[in-house]
Amino acid sequence: MLRERIAQELEDARRRTEALLAPVDEARLCAQHDALMSPLAWDYAHIGAYEEIWLAMQAGGESAEDPRLLARYDAFENPRAARGQLDLLDRAQTRSYRDRVRARVLRVLERADFASVELLRDGYVYRMVVEHEHQHCETILQALQMLPGGYKPPLPALPPGREVKLDMVHVPAGRALLGDDAHAPWDNEHPAHEIAWPAFRIDRFPVTCGQFLAFIDDGGYARRDLWSEQGWPWREQSGARAPKHWRREDGAWLTSRFGHTVSVREDEPVVHVCWYEAEAYARWAHKRLPTEAEWEIAARWDPAAGRMRRYPWGDEAPDTARANLDQWAFGPAPVGAYPRGASALGCEQMVGDVWEWTSSDFGGYPGYRAFPYREYSEVFFGPAYKVLRGASWAARGSVGRACFRNWDYPTRRQIFSGLRCEM
Repeated sequence: MLRERIAQELEDARRRTEALLAPVDEARLCAQHDALMSPLAWDYAHIGAYEEIWLAMQAGGESAEDPRLLARYDAFENPRAARGQLDLLDRAQTRSYRDRVRARVLRVLERADFASVELLRDGYVYRMVVEHEHQHCETILQALQMLPGGYKPPLPALPPGREVKLDMVHVPAGRALLGDDAHAPWDNEHPAHEIAWPAFRIDRFPVTCGQFLAFIDDGGYARRDLWSEQGWPWREQSGARAPKHWRREDGAWLTSRFGHTVSVREDEPVVHVCWYEAEAYARWAHKRLPTEAEWEIAARWDPAAGRMRRYPWGDEAPDTARANLDQWAFGPAPVGAYPRGASALGCEQMVGDVWEWTSSDFGGYPGYRAFPYREYSEVFFGPAYKVLRGASWAARGSVGRACFRNWDYPTRRQIFSGLRCEM
């Protein structure tokens, strides 16, 4: 039954948020440790405020419990850099607020009209709220990676890679529908629209740390000719000489992973690189970043069946044999670890491990309609944001579909981002 499934999904999302924040003491929970990231306590309560707005007020016609609280946790009224100055609820207050919201939401759910109201049809707004919490859990993990004193979870053993050839896959010319027409989040994935493309080649695997080390060793960060006119000023001002969290000690490259110092593994996808770094690497490799359409074609197109798949491997939901998703790996897996997750064209690890930068600016598809609110997608359209595809290890399976679109500023490195090249 739809109502029971929605209640279970809401509860599952809540349990994950609580589990991620449980090891963090109150002082670090409420402090802002970096202007790029909200205090963890802000995200914690914002998730509840979003649920109240959409599932109690919009879906149920109820009044706000406290309009001042909703204003305090409004993402547009309060930029990230300013959230540490707000009077934030502590852990106990937030949990109590979220419990009260959830009780109201479950009462509204009992009378929800899934048949005739567009916002509710097929559980649309409930899936939107669940995915919103899942996405904020990834944002929380970005902040936990930067947490003073270290988060220090046990780092699990990841599936072993296999010996692979870091070659490119040939994608034949074709025509297909890009995007999705399902009545489901998010509006920027809609509508499905036909495109035609010429043949191209794309990397079989994400760019590895070993490949990126070759770029570093060849002076990649010092060579002005490899950087765009916007990228070089960023490189000079940032002082970047390697991916974020990397450092070199006694001739070895090390990285910090949630408070643990680990060796950089050459067979893992490189992570924590911004768009400018990805662009410079691609130029050094005599390649380029794929457009998001090329990325989606390589991930979803099944030429034998003449259709687009939901995931690279088919239409079945993600599982641990096909992709590194669901937030408990605390890092990308070695290349070759998921042969069962290959696309029909032979690309591997396109979903999970790292978000992959594309060359595309974020914008609406032809026929785009903002629904149910402009502030999720439309206000970000334009050249200021670049599209990322594929989901990282820190994403839940709900955002692992291959038509999901992520976006961020080209300077952002705290996100779990890597790349794959095309030519």
